[in-house]
Amino acid sequence: MDKILRIDMGAPGGPKAIIGPLGPYTGMGGRGMTSMVVYEEVPADCHPLGPENKFVIAPGMVTGSPASTSGRISVGCKSPLTGGIKEANAGGQAGQVLARLGYAAIILEGAPAAGAMYKIVINAQGVEISDATPYQGLRNYDLAEKIKAEYSDKVAMISIGPAGEMRMAAASVAVTDREFRPARHAGRGGVGAVMGAKGVKVIVIDDTGMKMRKPKDPERFKAANKQFTQGLRQHPVTGEGLPTYGTNVLTNVVNEAGAYPAFNFSQGQYDKASLISGETFAELQIRRGGNPTHGCHRGCAIQCSGIYVDKDGNFLTKQPEYETVWSHGGNCGITDPDAICRLDFLDDDIGLDTIDMGAAIGVAMEAGIIPVGDAEGAIRLVDQEVGQGTPLGRILGGGAASTAKAFGMERAPVVKGQAMPAYDPRAVKGVGVTYATSTMGADHTAGYAVATNLLKVGGDVDPLSADGQIELSRNLQIATAALDATGFCLFIAFAILDQQETFDAMVEIINGMFDINLTGDDVVALGKKILSMERDFNKRAGFTAADDRLPRYFRREALTPHNVVFDVTDEQLDSLYNW
Repeated sequence: MDKILRIDMGAPGGPKAIIGPLGPYTGMGGRGMTSMVVYEEVPADCHPLGPENKFVIAPGMVTGSPASTSGRISVGCKSPLTGGIKEANAGGQAGQVLARLGYAAIILEGAPAAGAMYKIVINAQGVEISDATPYQGLRNYDLAEKIKAEYSDKVAMISIGPAGEMRMAAASVAVTDREFRPARHAGRGGVGAVMGAKGVKVIVIDDTGMKMRKPKDPERFKAANKQFTQGLRQHPVTGEGLPTYGTNVLTNVVNEAGAYPAFNFSQGQYDKASLISGETFAELQIRRGGNPTHGCHRGCAIQCSGIYVDKDGNFLTKQPEYETVWSHGGNCGITDPDAICRLDFLDDDIGLDTIDMGAAIGVAMEAGIIPVGDAEGAIRLVDQEVGQGTPLGRILGGGAASTAKAFGMERAPVVKGQAMPAYDPRAVKGVGVTYATSTMGADHTAGYAVATNLLKVGGDVDPLSADGQIELSRNLQIATAALDATGFCLFIAFAILDQQETFDAMVEIINGMFDINLTGDDVVALGKKILSMERDFNKRAGFTAADDRLPRYFRREALTPHNVVFDVTDEQLDSLYNW
């Protein structure tokens, strides 16, 4: 990948595309690329939906190569949800296709004329930008059908649904999977709203005639890739749990640990969790003719995405992630798998972050907008209110924080405006530290302390004690920032944390790809560099230590069944970035 595509959406006479060299961004990929561009080029005090913000799409460093499980793509900008820097990560085919075309990044800048909407087509011949007003208002699945009819299903598609067009702060960016379904999403932080503000409805990427990226040291790369793949397949999480049950394998585990934030984070266990567990979903999928073992992109060794079908065997949605099943299920008291999957499909179709939408509905239920456990009411809120952009729908589509504010609720489970995922910070205190201190707002993927706190991967730190949580979260946030730059899936972390030889093989894949000699220390240095840029951007945007805090009620309200509060001190939280 040796070039960057910049498109000035506000150029005189219409958008103008310029292809240029990497320049100062040489060597960066994924989150490293998106965060560095935002850090260097976006005024930190700009409005997220204004022309000064930039929307960056970047495949990972080894994406598009034969490296196993490396098809991730990053989307970056200043977030309309948090007001800080944002990187949202997705699977699907787009990262590989874009990388094989040689692009290290697409940067959308400026602002289009009012009401303008564009389609961007990128292929081996160049870039074509055309009017997309015929697609305006389409949901992602209908849009995919139209694009498939015009370009075939061999291309990849990046798109927004109506939520992005309406610039909702919980709007996601959709990426098509192997079957050309817009089921993989860069979900967090309202990145879809920024894509909408740039006037881009859809990006079609066609790598016809292009070959897979070749490593500079093929033998070194091949040997490392073989060892790395074996390590993934031998680990009990990446080789057994995730392929068999998907990420929802965590429901029973987290619930048994008393860390399952049921009913808008009011209790730590849900007595009906088994009805929506990964085991239940997998059995139902198999019985109906679906498949719980499926890769969201080609070349994945883990295969955790799954295909969920209805009672008649028709596709309903991809297998929902654990966080989605929690947000629309246990968080809202909904136990019907089909209803949860219908909500997942609607989120993907309209283009919404499933975590913030489920959290918003949980807040709305507590506020009395619909009854707790009302599955049909939840479906109506997403489909007819958010999807149609009604006043109530725009409140909900702004996420959990805006919903709580609109209805006078203190109990909004958010940090920096972003909803917490499916792990209660009082019972998994390492992830509570990550929620509080992450540059991204509440985000489990930024430093997945659940692995060590609950699953005992990479060590054993007592989830109920404040001891050791700062160091755990710090190290994981550094490692994750680096990993997000590579294009490898975050789930490889289970294996590389437990198996030194698998970590070494991952580093050797990068070395073989570029004919360099990275060490583990270099990986740590990369993670620190990325976090330092993100942290500095947020400071320039007005963030202070007061933003690195959980809502006060997590210190005040004890969580059953352990009757614990979040007791990591402010002084400890403020020490996390002291390296």
